Amino acid sequence: MRNILVTGGAGFIGSNLVRELQVRHPEARIVVVDDFRSGDFRNLRGFRGDFVTADVSRLDWNAQFRDEIFDAIFHEASITDTTVHDPYLQAHDNIEGFRRLLRFAEPHQTPVVYASSAATYGICSGVQEESQPAAPANIYAFSKVQLDNLARDHARRFPAWRIVGLRYFNVYGPAESHKKAAASMIYQLYLQMKAGRRPRVFRAGEHCRDFVYVKDVVAMTLQALNAPRSDIFNCGSGQAVSFNEVIAILNRHLGTRLEPEYIDNPYAFYQPHTQADMSRARAELGFTPRFTPATGIPDYLGSLSPS
Repeated sequence: MRNILVTGGAGFIGSNLVRELQVRHPEARIVVVDDFRSGDFRNLRGFRGDFVTADVSRLDWNAQFRDEIFDAIFHEASITDTTVHDPYLQAHDNIEGFRRLLRFAEPHQTPVVYASSAATYGICSGVQEESQPAAPANIYAFSKVQLDNLARDHARRFPAWRIVGLRYFNVYGPAESHKKAAASMIYQLYLQMKAGRRPRVFRAGEHCRDFVYVKDVVAMTLQALNAPRSDIFNCGSGQAVSFNEVIAILNRHLGTRLEPEYIDNPYAFYQPHTQADMSRARAELGFTPRFTPATGIPDYLGSLSPS
């Protein structure tokens, strides 16, 4: 690939993706589009490409890029804070940003890999499969369902065009600290325990999450370009791990013995269990996650500042 576009490239997943693209394609021209609402310029230290400061939902794509042709587009731009409950803001920016991007990519049918979300499954338990009907529980999840609908519609009308969605589960890893309260629970628990405080989790710490390391997320996002056709895939570790287990892993690698502090859960819509069925990703993409939380968390800790 010689010309690559990444939206949301200053964000958590986007910046990790940009760094890996620079390693894999050192001669490629990489263009990042970001408005820093969900990103941080410090995530792009060492970036050698072009940066367009813009909101993807309001950008005039054709005026910005004119006759420029990209070999691939990775769409990571989104309002990622699920606590933003303004329906207009979430729906407009997430949905219209993707719609405009697809219109821009349509003439050349540029391959597109975009960020969907496991939030589209709603409040359910057990293993989540791609065939499950959507059941969004908040406006963020609703907006991601609409991205999937747009992708399916374009795939029906343009069968040769590859538009691949990835339903990211609970992603953690380097370059998420700028998200603060919206960063992963693994990072939140790490901060508490590093400061010598007992980690706070909802009673009794047995809620389970599919925590997927960002290195696996990036690897699968790149692998998705080789999908045989347009489709939507889960992107998780394939394992469900409780918060108690996460705390035990952190204690082991931080050299602490901090007991959890259990607090009441005020949220009726809190998910009891998330776990990605990764069989479609293995069959269609040949992708198997490298990391489990037991191996990903210590790798992550090694990247965090000792301070």
